[in-house]
Amino acid sequence: VQLQACGGGLVQAGGSLRLSCVASGLAFGRSAMGWFRRPPGKEREMVAVISQSGGYTQYADSVKGRFTISRDNAENAIYLQMSSLKPEDTGVYYCAGTETRGLLELMVVASEEYDNWGQGTLVTVSS
Repeated sequence: VQLQACGGGLVQAGGSLRLSCVASGLAFGRSAMGWFRRPPGKEREMVAVISQSGGYTQYADSVKGRFTISRDNAENAIYLQMSSLKPEDTGVYYCAGTETRGLLELMVVASEEYDNWGQGTLVTVSS
């Protein structure tokens, strides 16, 4: 399984970035996916998660209204559209995925529940 994330970079506060993550070797359509980040000197935290079909999403309070997670199951990809970026959004962003069983739509919030992780992409927001 490989998760390849890209799209990070340096942006000024108030700007926008779009992260992408393409998965291979994963039963993508049966996988709950998510974006996490590790701010400098801090623990990894959940940013946004999405259910298998994309019908359900959940966001960290700190990004609600500014970030949007989406997925394209035909392309085995998830995205994170980030707008109105703030310096506190700085960090390494990771995509993660975990295959689910059954038919229920699931959002997986806990990072320890994910089996597969991308390599991370650095987002730096300057003030």
